[in-house]
Amino acid sequence: MSAAGQIAGRTFAALAVPNYRKYYIGQIISNAGTWMQSVAQGWLILQLTDKNGFYLGVSVALQYLPMLLLGSYGGLVVDRSDKRHVLYWTQSSAGAFALVLGILVATGHAAVWEVFVLSLALGVSNMFDVPARQAFIQEMVGRDLIANAVSLNSSLMNTGRLIGPAIATFILAVWGTAACFFVNAASYVAVLLALSLMKKADLTPIRTVQRGKGQLRLGLRYAWNTPVLRRALLSVAVVGTFAFNFTVTLPLLVQRTFSDRQAGHYGLLMGAMGLGAIVGGFVIAYRARPSLGLLATLATCFGVFMTGVALAPNLAVAAILLVPTGGFSIAFVSTANSTLQLNSTEEMRGRVMALHATAFLGSTPIGAPLIGALVNATNPRIGLGVGAFLTLATGAMLIRSYRAQSLVSVSAP
Repeated sequence: MSAAGQIAGRTFAALAVPNYRKYYIGQIISNAGTWMQSVAQGWLILQLTDKNGFYLGVSVALQYLPMLLLGSYGGLVVDRSDKRHVLYWTQSSAGAFALVLGILVATGHAAVWEVFVLSLALGVSNMFDVPARQAFIQEMVGRDLIANAVSLNSSLMNTGRLIGPAIATFILAVWGTAACFFVNAASYVAVLLALSLMKKADLTPIRTVQRGKGQLRLGLRYAWNTPVLRRALLSVAVVGTFAFNFTVTLPLLVQRTFSDRQAGHYGLLMGAMGLGAIVGGFVIAYRARPSLGLLATLATCFGVFMTGVALAPNLAVAAILLVPTGGFSIAFVSTANSTLQLNSTEEMRGRVMALHATAFLGSTPIGAPLIGALVNATNPRIGLGVGAFLTLATGAMLIRSYRAQSLVSVSAP
């Protein structure tokens, strides 16, 4: 086999598994639709509120509030349940919410409070969906391919981030906002079809947890008392809260800082970040050896390039810098995800991944309004700069932890 063939074989190893390949294809379609809705909903909120960054932050925050408040409970339900059945329900409900929002916009009845309610409803669905999708990966590919599949999944999500905004830009210009929501609703059919076509006999059996008292507390203690899990979760919490607010900062960067009212240019920035994220995900999929040292390096690089975006003199420079920013951001998230999955037991994985989702996604109800309010009071550059600074601080903390861990390992007999 040629060197290129060996690299491709290693990078895309999980796609050799038929069930995962079906799931992957379905998710490519669905994620493109999800990012289309993200672009359209952000633009809709700015139109309905006269470019108010705080309201935009609230609309994003409500989508993740249930994860913040009840994410651990969602993970416990996943640990007790058939993951594929959970995904049937969550994906169906998400499609229904997108359809309702499309109808409201198309009929001229869309109001800010209705967007808020549907964002909250989607958040309840995601409270179960996110840990179920993460825990379901091992059932599809087995333990040996978890890191590879997680990284491919991250690239998949960011393929959607690249394709979705590009399609959304065209649809917004030609057919309007409602059409984006309708297309997203239809995209969920691909996921449901993929789930139904999987061969159950080829899935790796995963132990489920029987009902009992104190299971939520047990999951929290397990994660906190396992150093590698604790450090990864704390890092994701800080970066997720303050850095991953691009759906708040980027549209405001376009409209306020660069005085540009074209939705296409917001799509350009999201697409640039998505392009970098795809590359970053594939590089990590090839490497597939997560560690705290790697996590520290990725956090530092992410913070450096995000600082560059905050200081960019114009839209073109911002778009160029968002490519490596996207690459390092998704490499950081993928590495943290793989670290958590590989260092947690089967019966705890749903709760651990729910804590990951709470740290990364559930922190958005805190971070998005804070960054939105900060941007309102100052400007979008400050919002991006705060996220960059705290990401760099996280990288420094991880470097110190990694060095301390290495010294202990060397000194151990």
